Amino acid sequence: MTRADFHIHTEYSPDSVMPVRSLLRRCQSQGLGLIAVTDHNTIDGALEAKSLADFPVIVGEEVTTADGELTGLFLTEPIPRGLSAVETAKRIKDQGGLVSIPHPYDVFRRNVITPEALAEVVKLADIIEGFNARNTFKSANANAKELAASVGLPITAVSDSHTAMEVGRTYTELTIDEVTPQAL
Repeated sequence: MTRADFHIHTEYSPDSVMPVRSLLRRCQSQGLGLIAVTDHNTIDGALEAKSLADFPVIVGEEVTTADGELTGLFLTEPIPRGLSAVETAKRIKDQGGLVSIPHPYDVFRRNVITPEALAEVVKLADIIEGFNARNTFKSANANAKELAASVGLPITAVSDSHTAMEVGRTYTELTIDEVTPQAL
């Protein structure tokens, strides 16, 4: 069983202070064997982590769309910010990546995807964050799980870490032989 976290930020995000090397040490001490680095509007931190880690790192990006945030996993190039959520999802798919909908029902974040965009982009999504450790209210996670069940999508449990102390707070347990979009 592998402990995985599919939503982690590094110092490459403007709201995070976590150096990549600190993240990797913390992952090892917390028993994480697979992570996705999903900095805001850049893949640079993910590329650095992937080059330094002795465990699998998925290159990801939490993209600020015109309609709120979406996360792309298994990216090879950054996705530009400011596109519509649907166009962003299509560009993630064009790279062979997976579309994850982060914290869709959080009431405190200013970049949560709009309900109108969510209704459209869920048709292109591969994953919904069913548990985000940074959500304040349990109802935000419960609603995300309910949405995933209603559309038949798998959920992830993520830390959405911005500091080293948050890494390992929660994770998704997986049994996989290879780290590919198809395997996930």
